[in-house]
Amino acid sequence: MNYRQLGKTGLRVSEIGMGCEGFSEDDCRMTKKLFDAAEKSGVNYFDLYASDPEVRAVVGKALKGRREKFIIQAHLCSVWKNGQYLRSRNLEEVKRGFEELMQLLDADYLDVGMIHYCDSLRDWESIVNNGILKFAEQLKKEGRIHHVGLSSHNPVVAQKAVETGKIEVLMFSVNPCYDLQPASENVEDLWAEEAYTTQLTNMDPDRQKLYETCQRMEVGITVMKCFGGGDLLSAELSPAGVALSSAQCISYALSRPAVSVVLAGAHSVEQLEASVAYEDTPEEARDYALALSSFPRINWSGHCMYCSHCEPCPKQIDIASVTKFLNLATAAKELPETVREHYRVLEHHAGECVQCGTCESRCPFQVSIRENMKRAAAVFGH
Repeated sequence: MNYRQLGKTGLRVSEIGMGCEGFSEDDCRMTKKLFDAAEKSGVNYFDLYASDPEVRAVVGKALKGRREKFIIQAHLCSVWKNGQYLRSRNLEEVKRGFEELMQLLDADYLDVGMIHYCDSLRDWESIVNNGILKFAEQLKKEGRIHHVGLSSHNPVVAQKAVETGKIEVLMFSVNPCYDLQPASENVEDLWAEEAYTTQLTNMDPDRQKLYETCQRMEVGITVMKCFGGGDLLSAELSPAGVALSSAQCISYALSRPAVSVVLAGAHSVEQLEASVAYEDTPEEARDYALALSSFPRINWSGHCMYCSHCEPCPKQIDIASVTKFLNLATAAKELPETVREHYRVLEHHAGECVQCGTCESRCPFQVSIRENMKRAAAVFGH
């Protein structure tokens, strides 16, 4: 298992994590099986948005004796009321829900306390004005949560939250079809059939801006909906009209700026193991570039997808990383120190480019790589 830094939290997380969708399977007996499989495979990060007390209790039992082996991302504002799940912005309900969560988990702290499901600016304002953000910050001050997070499907809302500097971890929906869609307060728009009936060109700029802002501000992204609810794995169901493999979906998500972990939903041990098998998948089987370039009605031309098809470079320049840092620098008003330093420690820099053009002949997306190398050399000074 490969591990990555989760933004600036200091946490090292497995790049394959575990969603909680399958915890309730087989009368919740699946929970322990999934945790056993996760521990065996090196998965150390999981998400718990479910508010069902039974699910939370069995997770607590599954963690007994191995709490320190797992990093918990659990959700504030996801409460159980009148026998069903509710997303609440009532501060007293949120407080009671948190206390119940901690009691059922039998935990002293959460690694990441995730403010649950915010997809509209009006909702974000209520989180701020109703005292929920302050409550999360108070829990952090008390050591009951170690880091404050937010889950969202809307890049404009997530951007606004991240720019406050108060959000350390963002749970966000990342896959190549959702990345084409503009911001919406209705999450159903992301996979609505009609959204993909007209020509689509490149990544939605709000989504790209969000990923780059998170990278620049060192906010770690934990990925949900990597497979689009499974639709992307089926040519019949995929809005792109082309099926991707699970390895291609995971690889795409992990190559976006700021992404630390893909939370793979699993309804069985076999499904979790299939996602973990990504770690042993050959590079050619992870390659999403040619599949994306064949999407009907979608044009990625001129947009770097960080797929590294352009390499190897005769001067050994890591072209994808240089381009990523150039994009981060371009998106900022001034050259961020973190971006400058990450660029500096690359073994080879854009200034070493001899403009041979070999990279451009390999690029599936017709990116002007030589021009990017000139710009990067000018921006970074070498």
